[in-house]
Amino acid sequence: MPVLVYTENAEGNFKKSTFEVVSYARAIADQNNTTLTAISIGNVSKDDLNLPGKYGAEKVLNVSNDKLKNFVNQAYASVIAEAAKKEGADIVVLSNSFSGRGLAPRIGVKLEAGVADGAVSVPEQSGGKFIVKKTAFSGKAFANVELTSTKKVISLIPNSYKVVETNAGGKVEDFDADIKQSDLTSVIKEIVRSTDKVSLPDADIVVSGGRGLKGPENWGMIEELADLLGAATACSKPVSDAGWRPHSEHVGQTGIAVSPNLYIAIGISGAIQHLAGISSSKVIVVINKDPEAPFFKVADYGIVGDAFEVVPKLIAAIKEYKASA
Repeated sequence: MPVLVYTENAEGNFKKSTFEVVSYARAIADQNNTTLTAISIGNVSKDDLNLPGKYGAEKVLNVSNDKLKNFVNQAYASVIAEAAKKEGADIVVLSNSFSGRGLAPRIGVKLEAGVADGAVSVPEQSGGKFIVKKTAFSGKAFANVELTSTKKVISLIPNSYKVVETNAGGKVEDFDADIKQSDLTSVIKEIVRSTDKVSLPDADIVVSGGRGLKGPENWGMIEELADLLGAATACSKPVSDAGWRPHSEHVGQTGIAVSPNLYIAIGISGAIQHLAGISSSKVIVVINKDPEAPFFKVADYGIVGDAFEVVPKLIAAIKEYKASA
């Protein structure tokens, strides 16, 4: 039961979630006493192509083609499926990122495989059963899904599995995939990224603000706290709807779903739609002056207080700690 893992990159650089998913795929390969092959699509440098080997891939298939310079859902799915067939892989693993959520079902169709999206732990395999624990109902619950098909596709929620170094080798081989013109009927011409900020979906720490901040002019302390923590900034839906913050920062059921190690919610009441997008966070800290705010019911740590008093003190404490470290 060989395993194939798709190693996603952004403008030629592997994401942190890439090393998580390679480590996760390595664990599955070890469960089945089999091999792990990684596939990289895009213009990744030769030095970086060796990185998947550091986290458990014995071989790295490199697909470098100008037609695939930018992400194209259907074409990438075809290439990954073709690589899985070449390697005889029965299990394909990828990150449950924006790209992964589009790829997983397409790869499943091409391989006639069962799909488990949003996995949060290594599958349980006993008695011939293959059971994947995954998120359900927009992250409000977990489901144990049994995949009975011979071939399986699993996408892993970012920040749900640790990065493990194994130094498996990672021999790099060029892979010439058959790219059909029918897979390129819709292509991305250009991607413009915000290079000065931490990517929200991949962030380890997220600092998020809500209507309790009273207006966009008060967002400076949110950004200052985020900068000190090396965090991404986010907001609730009413804030983005009001135009205080860009919609790209909207976290929730109809926005971006995040699963950071630390989520700090400031001035957010905690409506069910918002909770659906952050429920996979490992630790949730809530700062709100309303002791009855729903967010406190799911928080690991809560501070009842005015954000305009609490946050500046928190910023000062972090600065003092950093100065003495």
